[in-house]
Amino acid sequence: MNVAVIGLGLIGGSLLRALAAHGHRVSGYDADPRTREAARGLARAAGLPRSADPETRTIAIKGGWRVAESIAEAVEGTELVVLAVPLPAIPAVLAELAGYPGLISDVTSVQGPVRELLAGRRFVGGHPMAGKESSGFRASDPQLFDGCAWVLCLEPDDTDLADWLTLAGLCTSVGARVVPVTAAEHDRAVAQISHVPHLLAAALSGVLADNPLAGTLAAGSFRDGTRVAGSRPELIAAMCGGNAPAVRHVLTGLIEDLARYGRDLATDDPITALTQRLRVPSELRRAWPPGPGTAAEVAADPRALLALGRTGGWVTAVRDGRIMAMRPGSDRNSS
Repeated sequence: MNVAVIGLGLIGGSLLRALAAHGHRVSGYDADPRTREAARGLARAAGLPRSADPETRTIAIKGGWRVAESIAEAVEGTELVVLAVPLPAIPAVLAELAGYPGLISDVTSVQGPVRELLAGRRFVGGHPMAGKESSGFRASDPQLFDGCAWVLCLEPDDTDLADWLTLAGLCTSVGARVVPVTAAEHDRAVAQISHVPHLLAAALSGVLADNPLAGTLAAGSFRDGTRVAGSRPELIAAMCGGNAPAVRHVLTGLIEDLARYGRDLATDDPITALTQRLRVPSELRRAWPPGPGTAAEVAADPRALLALGRTGGWVTAVRDGRIMAMRPGSDRNSS
């Protein structure tokens, strides 16, 4: 497939490299000239065959990627454009894609606002659940999506199923597990398992302020609980602010849960009270992730696909019109 990736940060850069590694034709563009040069520099360092256009400084990689000097140049002749820019930057990019006839997708961590921005366009929203605390093209990894869950939004009365299946095939080709859900379902879930945890990690990290003793004593629990607080503040703010209603709802529930622990600590026997309250979350965490599950074939029908996603299942491959899937196991994954 011929794909353009707009935005070459951690996710966009990783996608550029993964698509190239799996035999797709891919071009990339980033607004930052230093990022564009970093992408070209990696190609040169890899010793891949290349040709350079002295006017545009575009480098075309044989069997790989090319780095363009404009969005228009990057998307010319492509079948798909993937928007890998922060949510606030999407309107400006879309203005430059006016008249683009191909399919558009994205990798944004909040899907409702993106869906509104793309109303009337040929669009399938997407969000790979992959990343790390470091950012930028230099942190990119062509294997970043191996085994990751990649949400592809499927709106029953809006999404073109053929376009959805095309993207599902592309995402599974780079090693991802495709999860079909609606944009609203995605935004509620990521508020719970991604956005609020980022804010919680940031709050926990605040104990280091003017507290050298805490910094010296902090070890595994603190490291694991605050890892994502090292992400760029702009990225955390964009994903949480873009999903503000869902994040506020989840935060309210979390604050109530923490208040219950506080009340347990105030009882005459806090150890017994806490032990009882901690049993359920302990069991839930030890049962995650689920077992390997059961292979299945799913009908090419939005209702069947959404039912798969809502029960925790995912698509593993799309081949010859057949949709291969996996339904999650009920037993704890011993690995």
